[in-house]
Amino acid sequence: MLESVDLTRHLSEKRYLVRIRELQVRLRALHFRIYGKRIPVLALFEGWDAAGKGGAIKRVTETLEPRGFTVSSFSAPRGEEKTHHYLWRFWRTLPRAGHLGVFDRSYYGRVLVERVEGYCSEDEWRRAFREINDFEAQQASFGMVLCKFWLHISKEEELRRFKGRERDPFRSYKLTPEDWRNRARWDDYLAAVEEMLARTSTPYAPWTVVEANDKYFARVKVVKTIVDAIERALA
Repeated sequence: MLESVDLTRHLSEKRYLVRIRELQVRLRALHFRIYGKRIPVLALFEGWDAAGKGGAIKRVTETLEPRGFTVSSFSAPRGEEKTHHYLWRFWRTLPRAGHLGVFDRSYYGRVLVERVEGYCSEDEWRRAFREINDFEAQQASFGMVLCKFWLHISKEEELRRFKGRERDPFRSYKLTPEDWRNRARWDDYLAAVEEMLARTSTPYAPWTVVEANDKYFARVKVVKTIVDAIERALA
C-alpha cells in the first residue's frame, strides 16, 4: 500500500498560505456547528518519526476556540496505566460531545511499537486488531467522527530531518536515541504499518495516508480531510 504513495506531491508556499487559511476558516465555522449539534470529533495522528505530526496538529487547532478542543500526547504507559487494559487510558481522553479531540500517537501503538519492540506478545497484538475495530465502532455508533492519519515520508527524508534537528539547538531535544533505534528497524515497522492500515481501515474509521515529504502539502491535506469529514457528518 505505502509503495504506491506519491511522495513527490507538493505545494508552493504561496499556494499553501492561501489554501490553509481558507480551510482553517471553514474548520473554525464547523467547530462551532459541531458544538451546537453535540457531535464529537477525533483526529488521530500516527506516522514516522519527524513526519510532521506536530506541525499538522498546530494547523488544525491554531484558529479554533481553545475551550472546544483538547490535544492528548501518548508515550509508553506508566504507573496506573499499566494496571489496566491498554485501551483504558484512551477511553478516558476521548472528546466529549461537541468537542474536537486530537491524539498525538494513540492506541495503535499496540500494533506498531509494542509489536515491533516485543512489549506485548504476538497473541496480544494480533487480538488488538479486532479490539481496536470494535472500540472505534462503538465511538462511531455514538456519533463520533473519526479521522485517522498516517503521515508518510521516505526513509531518506526522515534522515534529512533527523540531521536538521541534530544541528538546531531549538529542536535537538526532539531527537532521541530511540528515534535512531526505530529507524534501524524501518523494514519491521513498515510491515507493521502495512498490516495496520489493511486491517483497521473501516467505513466508519478510515485511514488517510498523507504524503508528508512536503510539509505544506501534508498540512493542507490533513485539515481538508477533517473539514470534509465534519461536513459529511453535519449533512
